[in-house]
Amino acid sequence: MAGMYILAGLMHFVKPKMYMRIMPRYLPNHKFLVLLSGVAEIVLGVALLFSETKAFAIYGIIAMLVVFLLVHFYMLSGKKASAGIPKWILILRIPLQFFLMYWAWIYLS
Repeated sequence: MAGMYILAGLMHFVKPKMYMRIMPRYLPNHKFLVLLSGVAEIVLGVALLFSETKAFAIYGIIAMLVVFLLVHFYMLSGKKASAGIPKWILILRIPLQFFLMYWAWIYLS
């Protein structure tokens, strides 16, 4: 799980335009938010690796995934917002977010 979040966070710096395309219009300063979310994913991924910060990281990941639901629902709002991703994939991503939250939650024990 740690590797997945670290890699996902790094991708925000490698391909920031890809993430900026899917940002809801009502959110300000897209580039800053994309980079901030990348940093958050990297920090939380690294924090998963240490027993002292593991619980903090899990709660942070769950909170982050809840916030990311805004983007997933926004992407369902129209053709431009979907970034060319088929609607059925966008719909499947929503339960995937809840699975990722559950996956993080089971690491608390």
